[in-house]
Amino acid sequence: MLYLLLEYLKNNYPIYFTDIFQLIEYPSVRAAGVVITSLFFCFLLGPKIIRTLIIHQFGETIRKNGPESHLEKQGTPTMGGIIIIMAIILPTILWAKLDNIFIQICLVSVFWMGIIGFIDDYLKIKKGYPKGLIARYKIIGQLLLGLFIVIMLFNSPSINYEIITSELGAPIEKESLAINSISIPFLKNYTIYIFDNLSFSGIVTYSILVILVIMGTSNAVNLTDGLDGLATGLIIISVLVFSLICWVSDSEFFSNYLNIIYIQDSRELFIFCLAIVGAGIGFLWFNANPAKIFMGDTGSLALGAALGCLAILLKREILLILIGGVFVLESLSVIFQVLYFKYTKKVSGEGKRLLKMAPLHHHFELSGWHENHVVVRLWIIGIILALISLATFKVQ
Repeated sequence: MLYLLLEYLKNNYPIYFTDIFQLIEYPSVRAAGVVITSLFFCFLLGPKIIRTLIIHQFGETIRKNGPESHLEKQGTPTMGGIIIIMAIILPTILWAKLDNIFIQICLVSVFWMGIIGFIDDYLKIKKGYPKGLIARYKIIGQLLLGLFIVIMLFNSPSINYEIITSELGAPIEKESLAINSISIPFLKNYTIYIFDNLSFSGIVTYSILVILVIMGTSNAVNLTDGLDGLATGLIIISVLVFSLICWVSDSEFFSNYLNIIYIQDSRELFIFCLAIVGAGIGFLWFNANPAKIFMGDTGSLALGAALGCLAILLKREILLILIGGVFVLESLSVIFQVLYFKYTKKVSGEGKRLLKMAPLHHHFELSGWHENHVVVRLWIIGIILALISLATFKVQ
């Protein structure tokens, strides 16, 4: 919005606004602006939203079979994802180019899953439904978002994925890629098509992949959001990796040098990523142990959808498994816990647990780790995985 306003002023009053517009054209300048603005929104809105949630008794209900140390968190206001969503959407609208299709897709994704999460939190807290929104309705919401992303990708002529095949120093030669292609990590300029190029079967299968990515990431972040600051910090780490990918993918030089897909206008996503980082840091101010507020499903589903959306738009669906490795481990711990319990109950008649408690962070807590130790150590693992993910570009 700010970009469009300055463009209008430049066109009508070039003497006064040309220099300012030229400055604001740089993504790095707008990225700095969006971080500061996101932090400002968090610090401005955070205390007010926390007070409002306390007044209206939107407090967290702690399950009795969880770690005993969590019982003291009973009543802590939740639905703090409202702060995060506002600190992402409003600064992005202010600083990003709103005619960019990538920005439009990401904003809709965050807002839509934020609504789904809000309904889930509201039903659990105010209506007393222990499981919140019925699972099938949540899945329908994620399914609709996945279909929206697919429709936008296949019907937007401005989206262009290319492989630069020329040697460094030689004239640029590009080879176009179909939308239903995915990038394979560790392999030089290697992509595979989901079935035939733009065939019906390819489009359908790619749509299923997109839906699975959205479902997987949103649910994984939701499962990880069980300790003060854990999911928030891991999201910041993961999104920082994607912000670098956004930057280099929009450069013909770096795309050629690193043997990665060239994605025109993907640098605008750098601004969206930095909005998430700013919102995450600002929310940590209130969410760090002992948390004054929890993000709830409102925040975790929205942030998970944003993470999955970035992976899809940047053709990093497979690399997402490494970038968000801690989220993957948390999800797998729940899956294996359930499967092992059912298997042992079927074999011996008595179900046994593989872990002391799932997700994985609760297992570490019950193993004697302090909550802060669990959070920081999982952050460290997330940083290591992030560095390994970035290293994959150089070994291609």
